[in-house]
Amino acid sequence: MNSNSKWWQHAVVYQVYPKSFQDSDGDGLGDLNGITSRLDYIKDLGVDVIWLNPVYKSPQVDNGYDISDYQSINPSLGTMQDFERLLHKAHEMNLKIVMDLVVNHTSDQHKWFVESKKSKDNKYRDYYIWKDPVDGHAPTNWEASFSGPAWTYDDTTKQYYLHLFAPQQPDLNWENEEMRNNVYNMMNWWSDKGVDGFRMDVISLISKPEDFDNKELQESTDSGKYVSNGPHIHDYLREMNKNVMKKHDLMTVGETPGVNVKEALKYANLDDSELNMVFEFEHMGLDSNPNPALGKWSDQKASLVDLKNNLSKWQKGLYGKAWNSLYWNNHDQPRVVSRFGNDSKEYRELSAKMLAMVLHLLQGTPYIYEGEELGMTNIYFDSLDDYRDLESINAYHEFVDEKKLVDGPTMMSYLKAKSRDNARTPMQWSDDDYAGFSDKEPWIKVNPNYKSINAKEEVSDPNSVYNFYKELISLRHSLPVITDGTYEQVEGTEDDDSLYAYVRKDDNQTLMVVANYTDKEIDRPVLKISKDDKLLLSNYDDDLANKLRPYEAKLYVLD
Repeated sequence: MNSNSKWWQHAVVYQVYPKSFQDSDGDGLGDLNGITSRLDYIKDLGVDVIWLNPVYKSPQVDNGYDISDYQSINPSLGTMQDFERLLHKAHEMNLKIVMDLVVNHTSDQHKWFVESKKSKDNKYRDYYIWKDPVDGHAPTNWEASFSGPAWTYDDTTKQYYLHLFAPQQPDLNWENEEMRNNVYNMMNWWSDKGVDGFRMDVISLISKPEDFDNKELQESTDSGKYVSNGPHIHDYLREMNKNVMKKHDLMTVGETPGVNVKEALKYANLDDSELNMVFEFEHMGLDSNPNPALGKWSDQKASLVDLKNNLSKWQKGLYGKAWNSLYWNNHDQPRVVSRFGNDSKEYRELSAKMLAMVLHLLQGTPYIYEGEELGMTNIYFDSLDDYRDLESINAYHEFVDEKKLVDGPTMMSYLKAKSRDNARTPMQWSDDDYAGFSDKEPWIKVNPNYKSINAKEEVSDPNSVYNFYKELISLRHSLPVITDGTYEQVEGTEDDDSLYAYVRKDDNQTLMVVANYTDKEIDRPVLKISKDDKLLLSNYDDDLANKLRPYEAKLYVLD
C-alpha cells in the first residue's frame, strides 16, 4: 500500500437504509437495534465502514432528509442510547460509522424555521432564504426536485421561502455566518461522540446565487443551473474543513449534483482542504429520457460505450489529484442488477457478479448498498398505491395528470425502472415471513422474490453473489495496485458495445478486467491472454480461450 494513502482510500463502505434494514421491535420499521443485531453479517462481508442514512428526529416527509433536530434520534429508530450502543459495538468490531449530514435544508418543523417564520426581524429569519414577491409572483420560476414550484408563500410575513425539494424542506442560508457556525458545532458534537465521518447530502447546492434580481435567473425553471457549484461553495467547504475535519480523523463524501471532473478536482483534491471524495452523477444520467422535460424518468438502458467511457473519464481525470467514490446504486437509485444487468432467473447472478467486478477493481472507495451484495432486484410495483416515495408519486401526477406528457402505463413502466422505492424495499434476510425483516407487515412491501434471494441462502453458498463480493473486498484489501495503480481501457475495445476491458497497473503488478456486458456469447481475440497470465477471479467455473459467455467477467494477473 502506498505509504501516503489514507485509510479511507482502501476502505469499502456498506450503506444501511435504517428504515428498511432490520426491525427489532415489531412495528414494521427498521431501527438502530436492528442494525446492531446484524453487525456480524456486515463484518463477515469484509467491509470497513457503515454509512447510515439519516437517523435524526424528523417528520419523515422525505424519509428522514427533513431534519427537525440534528442532535436527537428519531423515535421510530430508537434512542440516543441505542445509537451509542450501535457505535460502541461497531467500533469494538473495527467497523467505522459515517453519518448522513443534511445541511442544504432542514425540516419546516426545525426550531430555526419555526422561529424564522414568526417575523422579518426574528433572530432566525436570516437562517433561511426569504424573498419579496416579484410582480406579484415567486422570485423565480424554479421548479423543485419533487415537482411544483421551489418557492412557497408565507401569509404571515408576505414573503416567499426557497425549498429546492419539498415545501416542508426549507433551504438554509449559508451566507449567514452564525448559522454556519451552528452547523460546524453540531458536526463537532457528533465527531466528539465518536462518529467517523459524514456523507453530505446535496452539498454542492448550498451556495445560492448572489443576485436574485437577474432577469434570466428569474425566468428560468432550472434551479440546478444556478445553485449547483454556487459562487461560495468552496469557501464554505474550506471553512467547514478548518472548523471540523481538521480536528478529527474523518471520512467525508459529498453528494454533488451537477459536478464535473473539473469541479471534483476542487471538492476532492488530495490536498485535504475540502472533502475526501464526491458522488458524481454523470453515469447515473446515461439512461435518462431523451425528452429533457421527463428528466430521469425512462425505462431505457444505458449504452455500454457511454458507460465505460464515462467511468474512464473519471478514472483518468482524478488520478493522482483527487479521489473517486465508486457506486452503482444507493437509496435514491434503482437496483444495479435490474438497471445495468439482467435480473432474469437465468442471468441475475452472473450479471450481478460481472457488475461487481467491473466496479470494485476501479480506483476509488467502493460503496455497497444494502442487498446489492445479494443481487437484490427492483420490485416492479403494478399499482401506484404501492409506492411510498414522494418523488415517484409526485412525478406520476405531474407527468400523467397535469402535464399529460405520457400515459399512465408508460409512466408506470418508468417508475418500475427508476423509482427510489426499488432500493427501499426491506432487506431480504431469509425465506421466513416478511423476509426475516420483521414479524409484522413492513412499511413498504417486501420483494416477493425473497424466497429465493436472501442472505441466509447466500452466506452458506460458496458460489453466491454474496461470497463473490467477499472475494472482491478481500482482493482490494490485499492488492495495492487496486488502490494505487493506473487505469487504461484495453486498446481497441473503447467502441465495443459488448465488452468492457481495462488494465490496472503499478510498479509490481498488472491486472486486467474483462467483462461481457450482454446475454450473448462474444469473441475476445483482441485481449491476447497468454498461458502465463493467471486467472484470479471469475463468475464462471472455467475459462474459454477465445470466447466470453453471457455476462462473463474475468480478473487476470498479467505475466
